[in-house]
Amino acid sequence: MRAMQVTELGQPLALQDVARPEVGPGEVLVRVAACGLNFGDLLIVKGTYQEKPPLPATLGMEMAGTIEAVGDGVADLAVGQRVAAYAGFGGLAEYAALPAEICVPIPDQMRFVDAAAFLVAYGTGHVGLDYKARLQPGERLLVLGASGGVGLTAVELGKLMGAEVIACARGADKLAVARQAGADHCLDSDTCDLKAEVKALGGADVVYDPVGGALFDAALRACNPEARLLPLGFASGTVPQIPANYLLVKNLTVLGFYWGGYTRVNPRVLTDSFAVLFDWYAAGRLTPHVSHVLPLEQANDGLELLRTRAATGKVVIDIGM
Repeated sequence: MRAMQVTELGQPLALQDVARPEVGPGEVLVRVAACGLNFGDLLIVKGTYQEKPPLPATLGMEMAGTIEAVGDGVADLAVGQRVAAYAGFGGLAEYAALPAEICVPIPDQMRFVDAAAFLVAYGTGHVGLDYKARLQPGERLLVLGASGGVGLTAVELGKLMGAEVIACARGADKLAVARQAGADHCLDSDTCDLKAEVKALGGADVVYDPVGGALFDAALRACNPEARLLPLGFASGTVPQIPANYLLVKNLTVLGFYWGGYTRVNPRVLTDSFAVLFDWYAAGRLTPHVSHVLPLEQANDGLELLRTRAATGKVVIDIGM
């Protein structure tokens, strides 16, 4: 089967012909239809991601497709069922053998492209805002990097959960996308005084930050007392250094949040969240934001779209067979 693999750190992915995986006990074999790309994929290629697979490694954290075989002990899934899964690796291939417990049935009306764009972006936003930050209706949510795949869904979910949403992104075009997703206020990160403008709007009760760097520093200083901050990525390249005295004075809470880690420590957090999100999708309350769909052999072009921040929303690879 075809697979796009990391064969050398720091180099483009290579299209390889590899053996089709065998399904083991507790696993299902999925014929992959689509795979969503994520910023973490770029870090894996560089060798700086928190998980470092042995090389060669098939990239692709989230995928959607059809079950072609089930292993011993699998009772809740069946051949022919349409599923999505966050596996961390393996999605940029024609087949993947996955633990059954991480596979989630998808609604009949959901396209595979939408399903592959759904799990990380919406799952991160929902678990972060609901399970971790306990966002409440009427609170003010500040979303940094609000035009990217993860940030844009946080804008949409925050509005759906009843928050007043401040979106911060780079440039008028990206802010227009955030406004369409439900942002009440839009701030251009290239030109605004983030601290002053957020405080003028009443301050932030929850900060959702996949960017880090100077924007995190400004957001921290724009927080209301007892605000909660979620640093969930460092797209700026700079990991924030958090002054503990500032947390003390304003009774702030910084919440460590690695969404993918729940696949090991508590998968139920993710599957419970997916159930809520798929219900919202089926009810027409969520619309996945897919900016580019590319074939498997152009996966490197998709990663470049993420690296240069040219995408608004998700980049999805259509595996095709």
